[in-house]
Amino acid sequence: MYAILDEQSNRSLARSQFFELFRIQGASYPYTLKTCAGLTGVSGRRAGGFIVESINEQLSLPLPTLLECNDIPNNRSEIPTPQAASHHTHLHRIADKIPPLDSDADILLLLGRDVLRVHKVREQVNGPGDSPFAQKLDLGWVVVGDVCLDGVHRPTQVSSYKTFVLENGRASHLQPCNSQITVKETFTETPELSHSLRSFQASGCNVDRIGQQVFARTPDDHKSAPSVEDMRFLQIMDSEFYQDSDNSWVGPLPFRSPRQRLPNNRQLAYDRLMSLRRSLGKRPEMKAHFLEFMENMLARGHAEVAPSLAHNQECWYLPLFGVYHPKKPTKIRVVFDSSAPYEGVSLNDVLLTGPDLNNSLVGVLMRFRKEQVAITADIEHMFHCFIVKESHRNFLRFLWYKDNDMSCEIIEYRMRVHIFGNSPSPSVA
Repeated sequence: MYAILDEQSNRSLARSQFFELFRIQGASYPYTLKTCAGLTGVSGRRAGGFIVESINEQLSLPLPTLLECNDIPNNRSEIPTPQAASHHTHLHRIADKIPPLDSDADILLLLGRDVLRVHKVREQVNGPGDSPFAQKLDLGWVVVGDVCLDGVHRPTQVSSYKTFVLENGRASHLQPCNSQITVKETFTETPELSHSLRSFQASGCNVDRIGQQVFARTPDDHKSAPSVEDMRFLQIMDSEFYQDSDNSWVGPLPFRSPRQRLPNNRQLAYDRLMSLRRSLGKRPEMKAHFLEFMENMLARGHAEVAPSLAHNQECWYLPLFGVYHPKKPTKIRVVFDSSAPYEGVSLNDVLLTGPDLNNSLVGVLMRFRKEQVAITADIEHMFHCFIVKESHRNFLRFLWYKDNDMSCEIIEYRMRVHIFGNSPSPSVA
């Protein structure tokens, strides 16, 4: 590893990677970090008992207690190399004393003035004007100044422009349109052209009406075409949606393909349940409404006690929370939070949303004008009318109290029906 020597720092620091490398455990302690950007309060672990050794293994020095800090500068371009020293005439004689750049070594330490010996200069090589100079310290040679090669640095990235050639021969940075169709009419018939036209006509195309066929208009031209994901959603529903022996409609969860494997987020669901318990403890009326909702849901068979999982079986746990409609202050709706992320992914992230199959509001309002009387209706728990495919129910697991009694133990349930909170539920229903 590389270490930065900074006599302006009153403490020696180490990155978190240093602690992980040596498997250092322990509590984090708060401390104040003052930089050019200002004063900030941070916390970090402490490590002691380490020894730093020079690269030639001729000197070993004990280090003071190291504080965990990830604000250590990480500019690898300032690491001196033999090539940079050889570029300057006055540094030729020390080029062989500087080790080659180790691409696998990270900058993990910053040694401050609490280990003063590493900062003492034993020998110095100056140079003309603003050229860099070298100092020999107990741990080896360092080069002070810009270690670039003749005022330039080797770039890590190279940018280039891709140039396209249009049909007229002109160069352009803009990509040509691949959907453009060019038709050129020929008034002289050659044997080769005649053969091509006959083949084209044999395929069922009318040469005289090719323009009308390619640019044909349909009654659906004003409608938005379905996306690729919407078409995939409809294919899944067409192939896997069915009616069971109880005349109930059964539908799958429309997973994306391909998709990443979901991690086990049980701990997240447990933490959210404890937060919900504290909230309900402060609001007795909401607690009564919440328990009533859960009781009705369990009594109707919309949820069931979840079976044990096989080893390493994929599953997902849904956190719960309650919401009230502004016009229904005494009726709570329990939402299963399918959008809650865990390790960067949520259940909704791996599900296809599906097309918007609802009637447009403008169309509904226009149809109100057709007759003298208009009737509206609301389907209660519409999503719960559709059962989830059994092999997909482990992705709808949740934690709740046994027998809906908050004084009992917490057990695992899973939903049997599509839920309010899943992004594809409106399209499924």
